[in-house]
Amino acid sequence: MLQLKKLRGPTWLAAALAAASLAGCSKAVVLNPAGDIAAQQGNLVVTATVLMLIVIVPVILLTLLFAWKYRQGNTDAEYDPDWHHSTSLELVIWSVPLMIIIALGALTWIATHKLDPYRPLDRIDAQRALAADVKPLEVQVVAMDWKWLFFYPEQGIATVNEVAAPVDRPILFKLTATSTMNAFYVPDLAGMIYAMPGMQTELNAIINKPGVFHGLASHYSGPGFSGMTFKFHGLSDAEFAQWVDKAKTEGKPLDKTTYLQLAKPSQRDPVQRFSTVEDGLYGKVLNRCVEDGQMCMHDMMAIDALGGEAFVKANGLTLPQDVCTAGNAPQILAALQPGAALPEAPTQQ
Repeated sequence: MLQLKKLRGPTWLAAALAAASLAGCSKAVVLNPAGDIAAQQGNLVVTATVLMLIVIVPVILLTLLFAWKYRQGNTDAEYDPDWHHSTSLELVIWSVPLMIIIALGALTWIATHKLDPYRPLDRIDAQRALAADVKPLEVQVVAMDWKWLFFYPEQGIATVNEVAAPVDRPILFKLTATSTMNAFYVPDLAGMIYAMPGMQTELNAIINKPGVFHGLASHYSGPGFSGMTFKFHGLSDAEFAQWVDKAKTEGKPLDKTTYLQLAKPSQRDPVQRFSTVEDGLYGKVLNRCVEDGQMCMHDMMAIDALGGEAFVKANGLTLPQDVCTAGNAPQILAALQPGAALPEAPTQQ
């Protein structure tokens, strides 16, 4: 009786944890998302799990069976100490896992190409194909410390910690970061995709149900990481147009100066909207040349492609002091333009 009382507490605790786990499964977003890409990824998880359980479940059951059958004191169990081989058993042991590995490999290979984040969508959902003339909604994403900045180049607006898209319209995300690598993740929309400074990644996705969905940074990036969340709004075409109009009406302009203030580290920022965006601002963020006097990365790479130090010296400049300064950056960039006349090198005294 005393032993039962000692076990009662841990037993109830285990039962409570199991109930909580099962309750959580009913709201598992990954297996019940609102977007087609996330739904395909969820189906892939289920299929792979079922294939692996073909081996796992029998092994667990047989382990319990053998433990019971060959328990101490069971004189009915057959004892054969000289047994060492069974061809039938060897075939089962090796052929079943081999077939499962082949199936998983084929499934993974197909899904890896079909669900490539860079691949344009070819369907709205499992029942509807996507028309060839549908233009995706482009959203340019910047992972900052510790907030998300979204550019809408077609609409000419920008937002902080809020993103919206029409239901059943393809979305093309182009992602970069300011200083720290991060990962963009909307569980209802698609899988995680990294955003890195000086680089651009892409994600093609679609939302099939209206609603407000949770978005987050899924890669640790410092003390403000836990508050780096945002809301993703799935809207009708009319509601999306109203959302854009609201940003244009209530927002303020986003220029280089405002961006540099916004890029300073801060935590749990409220939603902000910008009515206009300075031309080429996202490109400067991507190429890390928003601040005055910084040469854009693509210009620097173009100089390297043209000969690097030899090219710069041919334009009358010296390395390394004269490179990437506010004083000579316009001269170098002008020389990169097709057909530009190269400045004469200084004459030797």
